[in-house]
Parts: sequence; C-alpha cells; structure tokens
Amino acid sequence: MISNELLPICIAGEWRLGGGDVYESLYPATGEPVARLKAASLADVDEAIEGAQRAFVESGWARKLPHERAGVLYRVAQLIRENAEDLAQKQRLDNGKPISETRALVASAAGTFQFFAAACETLEETLTPSRGPFVTMSVHEPMGVVAAITPWNSPIASEAQKLAPALAAGNAVVVKPAEVTPLMALELARICEQAGVPKGIVSVLPGKGSVIGDAITKHPLVKRVSFTGGTTTGKHIAHIAADKMMPVSLELGGKSATMVLEDADIDHAVAGVLYGIFSSSGESCIAGSRLFVARAIYDEFVTRLAEGANALRVGDPASERTQMGPLITARHRESVERYVALGVSEGAHIRTGGVRPHGEGRDGGYYYTPTILEGLTNASRTAQEEIFGPVLVAMPFDDEASLIAQANDSVYALAAGVWSRDFKRAWRVGRAVQAGTVWVNTYKQFSVSTPFGGWRDSGLGREKGREGIFQYMEQKSMYWGTNDEPIAWAGKV
Repeated sequence: MISNELLPICIAGEWRLGGGDVYESLYPATGEPVARLKAASLADVDEAIEGAQRAFVESGWARKLPHERAGVLYRVAQLIRENAEDLAQKQRLDNGKPISETRALVASAAGTFQFFAAACETLEETLTPSRGPFVTMSVHEPMGVVAAITPWNSPIASEAQKLAPALAAGNAVVVKPAEVTPLMALELARICEQAGVPKGIVSVLPGKGSVIGDAITKHPLVKRVSFTGGTTTGKHIAHIAADKMMPVSLELGGKSATMVLEDADIDHAVAGVLYGIFSSSGESCIAGSRLFVARAIYDEFVTRLAEGANALRVGDPASERTQMGPLITARHRESVERYVALGVSEGAHIRTGGVRPHGEGRDGGYYYTPTILEGLTNASRTAQEEIFGPVLVAMPFDDEASLIAQANDSVYALAAGVWSRDFKRAWRVGRAVQAGTVWVNTYKQFSVSTPFGGWRDSGLGREKGREGIFQYMEQKSMYWGTNDEPIAWAGKV
C-alpha cells in the first residue's frame, strides 16, 4: 500500500478529493491495494472543464510564444528524468509491468515531451502561392479545451503522447486515465504544475470510462477527444463526436499479423515474434497475435518458438530478470482464459502454455503463461478477435498471394511484421499488407518522430511525429491585400 490516505485528484488546478465513490487501485502481481482514491463525479467533470476553459482564456498559455511553451515542456521532460526511478516503480505498482519495461516507458515519456518541445518551437506556418493581389498564409490556432482518454496498458507513455502535443499547441487538457491505473496521470499533472504549466490548464479525472469519459466527451466546451482503448468504446466516442461535429483521434484494437517467410533469419524471427506477442504480457494493441509461417519451415520454427516461450521468465515485476508480469486484473485473465477455451472448441491444439503458473510468489497475482495455439484457420474467432493477452495463433501459409490475403482478412489494421532476407520481397509484402505500421525484420519498435495509428476498426487519425501537434489545432487561412486600387466591384467612391 502506498498510503492509507485517500489520494487527491487534480480538478481545475486544485488538488482535492473527488466527489465520486471510493475505490482501490490493485497491484496485479499480488491483488493487494496500492492506492485508495475517490473517483471524479459528474460535478467534478463540469468544474474541471469550465476551469480549463477559463485557464485557456485567462492564463496566457495559448498566447505564449512557441519557444516559451517549449521551455516549459523541456522542463517537464527534465523533471520526469529526475524522478525516473520513482515513476517507474509507481507504474510497476499501477499495472504490473516488469520494472525493466516501466523504466523504458518513463524514458519514452520524457523523450515525448522533449520532442514536442522541439517541434513546438520550430513549427513553421505556410506561405501559400499567391493567385491575386494578396499574400496568402496557412496558420494554426489552439482549439481550447481538449480531452485525453488513456488506457491501462502503458499509462505514462500514452498520457505523454497526448498531453505533450496538446500542451505544445497551446490547449488546456482534461485527462481521463483508465480507472484501474490512475497514478501516472496524477504524477504527470504534478510535474506539469511544477514545470510551470499554469493552474487549471491540466486536470486529471479518474473514474469509470462509461461515466466520466462519456461526460467529458459530451461536454460542449470540449473541442477534441484523443482516445486510446477498445474499438467498441472508440466507436461510441465517434458517434458522440459526430453529433458535436468534433474531431477525434482514435487508437483502437488490433490483431496484427506477423509473417515469417521461408528465407527469414530464423534466430532473429524467433526472438522478434516472442517479443512481439509476449512482451507486456500480450496486453498491447500492436501485439503480433496472428503468426503466419511458410509451410516449409513451419514445424522447425514453431518448435523453436515454443521452446523460447517456455523459457520466458514469468513472475515478480519488481525483479530485474522478469520478462513477463501478470495480467492487469483477475477479470481480464478470465477473459483470456475464455478465449483459449474458445480456441480449443474451434479445434486448436495448445502447443504450450494455457495455464496459470503457480509457486514462486505468483499464486496471489493475475499471471498466465505464454500460450501458442495451433490447428486454427484465419477464419476462426480466436484468430479474428482481439484477445489482448499472451496468446499467439500460429498458422502455416503456402504462397505469397494467400499470405497477403489472410493477413488483410481482418477488421483490424493497426500493425504487421514481415521477416525475410529478401529486401525486394519484404518490401513488396510490406506494401501490400494493410496496416498503419509495418515492421520489417524487427517488431514493436517505436519512434516519437514517426506517425502512429491504424486503419479500419483500428482507429482514426495519427499520433506522434511533428504533425502530431496539428491534431490539436485548427487551421486558418489568412489573406493580406496588396492591391493599390479598391476592389473593382465596389466602384469608385
């Protein structure tokens, strides 16, 4: 337990208890509480958003020169680094990721603020070609109050990816973290305040998404919502946004295909496939959960893959040696188990895993072993639906045309991986696969400088990249008249 006291939340710059119900944040490795807090209430939502609007108008944040806002964001990055170990340990408690992974996520959050600080102070407007006696420019203005609704699987990194560009653009931001992982958003709000972000510009409202997230999305003062989470919720947000004529960014689910061609470097491909599906306990939207292997090497490859999965160290997230921690909640583990049972009912053979590990301190947590299923077709529900856990469906393929057809046969189109020594073939397959991100001879690598997002049911819009700031701005065209004479239509006066 971090503290027996109720944690305050940040409402329009004021740190106080929320007006909702008391709930506990549990450590997934043991099921024990690590924090107690009161969720935000609907009245808190109104207060935070109205306070954000006042801060946007009155604080001067939006009117600061870009390099001035950038200076504050650089300071945020610096403070994240200065508090890196404390933040990494709190994120470990928040969602049960291994400490090595949470350290990397904290470093990523710092890098995100640094990148968008640099992008902010070097952002250029456009002088467009003149087509008359006027100078034309395209400029961008902050929107006002925007909302960031974030997931539980990588809180600090996801929150930084939304908060940093929104602040860089000059907006006020209301953050709604996942109910079960509230700690990192609260920590980021404190750091932003310490770095010099004006009071009221950032609020954090923990609570149920169906209540608090819904109220935030519907509020008339909220001008944009950026959401990362499940496709069903994303579609609901899109419907609300359509009624408001409000833009949204939606980073949703995935059932990403990993394709191992017969000429792949087997050592690299085995390591990459294991990392792509089993890191983060498979609780990742871009997890490579559908594996297609050339039939000529299928048996050898899956044998080595199963050996590698069995060797993964599943256990205490506090240990430096741990590679896979627990799943986020008991309820989510039960959902993963139901999918494995569904796979078996559809004809799957469990090559490895499919059980809860016992002993070594794991009995009280929400652990599940790395699982590989064979014998299914790509049309099976288990191969089509997002499981969001450490479950891989392995399937052979016979030719490139059938491979591409199967890889694209999904409602999701978030990511994909191609493993081949043949550069031309890898390029051809990578271009033919429908996905927002394609990795070639690597997997699950990210750069804040490179846009990220999905197609189809995997979402709308893009995060990251220099263009990420423009997601949180409105475009405006400006005309400067240069004519010596009055507009002819008016005649002489």
